[in-house]
Amino acid sequence: MELALISGSTRAGSVNTAVVRTLAEVLGDAARPYLGLAGLPHFNPDHDVEPPPPEVARMRALIAGADAVLFCTPEYAGDLPGSFKNLLDWTVGGIEIVDKPVGWINASSAPTGAEGAHRALATVLRYTGARIVDAACVHVPVPRTAVDAATGTITDPLVREGVTAAARTLAEEAQRV
Repeated sequence: MELALISGSTRAGSVNTAVVRTLAEVLGDAARPYLGLAGLPHFNPDHDVEPPPPEVARMRALIAGADAVLFCTPEYAGDLPGSFKNLLDWTVGGIEIVDKPVGWINASSAPTGAEGAHRALATVLRYTGARIVDAACVHVPVPRTAVDAATGTITDPLVREGVTAAARTLAEEAQRV
C-alpha cells in the first residue's frame, strides 16, 4: 500500500508540511511525500504535452504510483493557495488521479479552519475524476507549538494520532478497491 502525501504549502515551516513529514515518518516505506510544489512551472495547456516538464512528470509519477492520495493544504484568502491550485491544474490533463481514493487533512488551528479551501479542493478533485473518501477528509488542528522546529514533524502524541488515523482510513479504503 503506497500513499502519496501532498503538502499544499510552499512555506518550509508550514503545519501542513509538518503533517506530510510526520506521516512520512510514521508510515515509513508506504509513504510517498511530495514537497515539490514550489518547483512546479505555471500551468500552461501548451506545455501539457509529452513529455511534460520534469517536475510535472515527477509529481504525476508519484500520484500514478500511489494507491491513494492524501492532501494537506492551507487556505489563503478563503480559497486554495494559487501554487496548490497550479498543482491540481497539472493533474487535470492526466489520468493519474482518475478513480484514485483521495482525502485531506485540515490542519488549521483557527476556528473556521480551511473550509473555503476544502470546498474548492473537493470541486477540483471531482472534476479530475478522483474518488473522495469522506471519512478521510478530517480536521485535525495542528498548533505551531506541536511541531518540532528542528525536524519539522509533529511531536504532540494526540495530534500525531489524529493525522495518522486519517491516513489509515484512506489506506483502508484504497485496499477495498
